[in-house]
Amino acid sequence: MIGCLLIHGFTGSPFEVEPLAQSLRKRADWKIVVPTLPGHGDELRLKGIKHNEWLDHAENELKALLKECDTVYVVGFSMGGLIASYLASNYRVDKLVLLSAAAYYVNPKQLASDIKEMMRDTVKGKLKENELFKRYTRKIKETPMTATLQFRRLVSKTKPILNDVKVPTLIAQGESDGIVPPKSAHYLYENIGAEEKRLIFYKNSKHLICHCDEKEHLFNEVYDFLTSKPIEEIRS
Repeated sequence: MIGCLLIHGFTGSPFEVEPLAQSLRKRADWKIVVPTLPGHGDELRLKGIKHNEWLDHAENELKALLKECDTVYVVGFSMGGLIASYLASNYRVDKLVLLSAAAYYVNPKQLASDIKEMMRDTVKGKLKENELFKRYTRKIKETPMTATLQFRRLVSKTKPILNDVKVPTLIAQGESDGIVPPKSAHYLYENIGAEEKRLIFYKNSKHLICHCDEKEHLFNEVYDFLTSKPIEEIRS
């Protein structure tokens, strides 16, 4: 059996990766697991949560999959991408997919563009309908500073182990992402130790890459990558 673990991002929920999970369920008879990290979900309860709890939770989900499945893939979105990289460096993961992975965060240029869009909607009286506004304000209101510090600790903890990731890796990044800048994807590509790795950019996609207009192209790329034979098998 093939198993696939999908990990959402900081202050997020399975909603962030659910479109990809649904696409994979339609295409393949795999065991798809999309856990909710401690303190996350529709209602955030991040106060007092440590970054190790996020890592431990994802680790336990992976261990359960490894017991059931002969082949296991891990997909991580935003902070989940760093958690996925941590898992791939420590466990028998067959392939790794990183979506908008947050090795760096906050893209000032794109964030400024997003704010201008919000201002235009304010003038039109449509600010409350702006999806970016709703997400930004919710996260600002419900995210304690201590949780943000834990997120930064997780980033600092996982960056040094990227070279230990040796499994085939696909990195996908939206060029219009206001949270994670393109340099994050370049950093991951340069520092991940895998011999087989690929970097794809999507021109019009924002941070929630699984919900953007280019998502079907992304889902095709992810599925093709996961179902393709590794280079060493092709060579042999």
